[in-house]
Amino acid sequence: MSDAHHQDNRQSWNAATRRHNIHKGDQAAFLRDGGNTLFPEEIDLLGDVRGRTLAHLQCNTGVDTLSIAAHLGADVTGIDISDEAVDFAQALSRDSGIPAQFIRADLFDWFDANDQPFDAVFTSYGTTGWLSDLTRWGAGVAGALKDGGRFVMVEFHPVVGMLGDDGRHISFDYMGGGHIYNADGVGDYVGVQGGESTNTGTPTAVAPDDATWHNPHPAHEFAWGLADHLNALIAAGLTITRVEEYPHCNGWKPFDNMIEREGRQMFMPESAFVIPLMFGIHAIKR
Repeated sequence: MSDAHHQDNRQSWNAATRRHNIHKGDQAAFLRDGGNTLFPEEIDLLGDVRGRTLAHLQCNTGVDTLSIAAHLGADVTGIDISDEAVDFAQALSRDSGIPAQFIRADLFDWFDANDQPFDAVFTSYGTTGWLSDLTRWGAGVAGALKDGGRFVMVEFHPVVGMLGDDGRHISFDYMGGGHIYNADGVGDYVGVQGGESTNTGTPTAVAPDDATWHNPHPAHEFAWGLADHLNALIAAGLTITRVEEYPHCNGWKPFDNMIEREGRQMFMPESAFVIPLMFGIHAIKR
């Protein structure tokens, strides 16, 4: 059944990707002009990847992937389930002049088929919540790494996913892979936030039907806790060398009362409790 869930997500992300891209302006020009969509947290955790091979899992439209290639000097391969995202990423690589390879595949299918071990595997921002089996994910990450290779992820904290839109009430499971069915599919969060969620960080013209646009394809998410992530990687034989929790969100405002500070970092208001809004993991395949 999980494979069917992933295929629903594929269709939902295809529709959402088309929608998101109408808000993002000329991303190829942004990259050609030296634009960089990476945040300090992923740069810090990735470290020196210059000249190394790097697989970017669930890369979406490839802007972060190409930023890693252009600014960190890695030889990058992006993998994503969405046909629209990969088609766009391939065009973006060509039009920006930044070389990269992009592969359209369900991540689990790619894990099974891939025979090229990488120096680094990377994933970030809204990825594992779309996967139905985190143990299988951890094994796939380990299998995609060379001996001595490193895995890095920066992800929105599961505490954020547990809270409702107001950020004050528990509305969803925290852990264990609880299935969350969304009949409305992947939303147009880029348009709703008026540029805050664009990869370039530049507000662009929004469509007149932003408030009424509806994704015709449902989606499935899965509630994974921090321990679920760590234990999946440990069970796969990886050595966890660093875990971070951050009190802000990069490039996304999950709650309306959040305050945007320099660098597109979103913080809870001073009157709110300090809670983790993102986490980071660095692991090594010994």
